[in-house]
Amino acid sequence: MYYRILILLTLLFAFGCGKKDCRLPKEIASIPVDVAIERLEKPFFAASSRQDIVNMLQRNPLFRQAYLQAGVGSPDSAQVNSLYMLATNASLDTLAREAMQKFANMQREEQQLETAFKVIKHHYPAFHVPQVKTFVTGLGSLGSDLFVSDSLLVFGIDYFIGPEATYRPQAYEYILSRYERSQMVPAAMLLLSNKFNQTDSRERTLLAEMINMGKAYYFVSSVMPCTPDSLIVGYTAQQMADVASNEGRIWAHFIEKSLLFEKSPFVVNKYIGMRPNTPEIDAQAPGRIGTWVGWQIVRKYMERNPEVSLPELMAETDYRKIFNASKYKPEKD
Repeated sequence: MYYRILILLTLLFAFGCGKKDCRLPKEIASIPVDVAIERLEKPFFAASSRQDIVNMLQRNPLFRQAYLQAGVGSPDSAQVNSLYMLATNASLDTLAREAMQKFANMQREEQQLETAFKVIKHHYPAFHVPQVKTFVTGLGSLGSDLFVSDSLLVFGIDYFIGPEATYRPQAYEYILSRYERSQMVPAAMLLLSNKFNQTDSRERTLLAEMINMGKAYYFVSSVMPCTPDSLIVGYTAQQMADVASNEGRIWAHFIEKSLLFEKSPFVVNKYIGMRPNTPEIDAQAPGRIGTWVGWQIVRKYMERNPEVSLPELMAETDYRKIFNASKYKPEKD
């Protein structure tokens, strides 16, 4: 069988002890950042008239334009009528109540975001902390699960209620497993990494894509230093233990099959795209395993080159340079 179970590693990842001291240095912790998440689902579902909807939209023009994708100017009657019908739709009431109950207190998310934004501002002083809001989308009727831009971050919290929800997104189980509250902020930071992660669009080899994604995961682990790796990459604790104990065998697959410089999108997607597993390696190998390997390559690069800052890493578009300097070569048992 492909996997050797390492009980110690499993326990480490299960309890989130894989991280060393994750406290922020004083110079970062002292950066003034205050995150107050605004709960827009509350006034929306409490609306008793169309004017209540108009008032909410007028108080939140950026949310209306960017997230709801409405035009500039005053809300038109068609949009207001449509939103009011959804706000008073009894079929959405259960979803809204469960979402608001699950996320009754979001101090944990506020603290996670404050930490992440402090680290980002330390490395990128010009970074402006975006507005942060939540909304109940009707699982896509009113908006997306996550929205991230330079000035606005929105959590569609009804996507992240979890398996106890009466209604869940229509998706395969391996995708549903990522719609957990604990993975919500890491997923948002992964999207935010796109703002900083510079890549060479001409390079579409598997290795280039692996390292590009590895940079993104490294960014998230840097700005969320207390977050277990499993929540960043979206693997279970068991999957994390298994890939760690079989890292050499996984790498050997890419080498023996001459895959690193493969350019076929079909082949690349087998190792980068969302899948329940990667049967090309083993039936139990998790999907997106190429992104995990890319993360390990980037980690090795940064360990061997401590003078490289996070902004310098994210600005590096030469994936071959990162790979060669990493000297990544895990041993196959």
